[in-house]
Amino acid sequence: MRKFILCFLVSLFCGASVIAQIKTLPFNKYITERKGLPNAYEAISVKKNATVAFLGGSITYNSGWRDKVCAYLKERFPATKFHFIAAGIPSLGSLPHAFRLSRDVLDSGKVDLLFLEAAVNDQVNRTDSITQVRALEGIIRHAKTNNPLMDIVMMSFADPDKTKLYDSGIVPTSVANHELIADHYELPSINLAKAVRDKLANNEFNWEKDFKDLHPSPFGQELYFEAIKDLLSSNFASFSKSANKKQKATRLPALLNKGSFTRGKYLSIDNAENKTGWELVKNWTPTDGLSTRPGFVNVPMLVSATAGSSFTLKFKGTAIGMAIVSGSDAGIVSYSIDNAAEKQLDLFTEWSSSLHLPWYVLFGSNLTNTDHVLKVTISSAKNQNSKGTACRIVNFLIN
Repeated sequence: MRKFILCFLVSLFCGASVIAQIKTLPFNKYITERKGLPNAYEAISVKKNATVAFLGGSITYNSGWRDKVCAYLKERFPATKFHFIAAGIPSLGSLPHAFRLSRDVLDSGKVDLLFLEAAVNDQVNRTDSITQVRALEGIIRHAKTNNPLMDIVMMSFADPDKTKLYDSGIVPTSVANHELIADHYELPSINLAKAVRDKLANNEFNWEKDFKDLHPSPFGQELYFEAIKDLLSSNFASFSKSANKKQKATRLPALLNKGSFTRGKYLSIDNAENKTGWELVKNWTPTDGLSTRPGFVNVPMLVSATAGSSFTLKFKGTAIGMAIVSGSDAGIVSYSIDNAAEKQLDLFTEWSSSLHLPWYVLFGSNLTNTDHVLKVTISSAKNQNSKGTACRIVNFLIN
């Protein structure tokens, strides 16, 4: 009996020693404050009236870190009147954000603090690197043009693909682009993709049991919130001690990419002309039982499922595209700008069989800022996995 107790105590001691040896990695290793959040601090703590916006995909849309940030701000600053803008829409990354920024965020009034995340959907949707830069830079410049004093936090959330890339010594492209833009515009950023990877390697938690998914469990949502709270607490503490709390608006630096979508917006489908075979459905809903996304159902759409259907669109700007819903019958469209050679776009995605997915496509970018004419025709060809040749347009995209 004495021997059993001795062995038990030894094993208990050894187990406790192993646990004690795991030192939690601090979040400040993954936070780059740069110029910080001086104007957000002034709006919140001095003016006591602040608008805080959250622009992102499903991780921003879902309950979790966003709600916790709102609760933290209200609890820490009980005398402040807050207006929170929840502008998360599942499946959307930087390209959609660049064109929906005006309607979904800026049109709600002067924003003092913006949280921006797009790295997960940019990775999952395979948005090319140049488009990521043009979209992210476009968001920042558009937002700062609307309110030069707006403070912006850029965040890169985690997913298994990013963890694998980091394990191989590769910085994920979407994270690199978030940090590139944040550094150029001197914005605070949080690299949670790297933080999660390093904490996994440090045996602080387990992905399958704790984090569970790129849509984080309550455990993962709490981890995201704690990192964001660290940034806010550190910044607010530094500005509360500073005699010069207010930062004046500064001139924006030179463009990183001249094709960036700095004035992206939606253009109404009513602008389509010379329509053949198209129907304007005032309140579109699916009839095939597939799920939808908020903002992309029960809204007007320009719809056709017939090959050969066509329209033209006159526009002035440097980029043109469309926001569609891509379901199981999504087709292929042929298009040309200013009578150039026709090109094709396959509207069917790897998720279309199970979801009417919001999908944003560009017909042209980095164009001359003059008048143009776009022609679009539904092709008789179709993706081998698609059930049809449908095209459902929610908005045109124009820069």
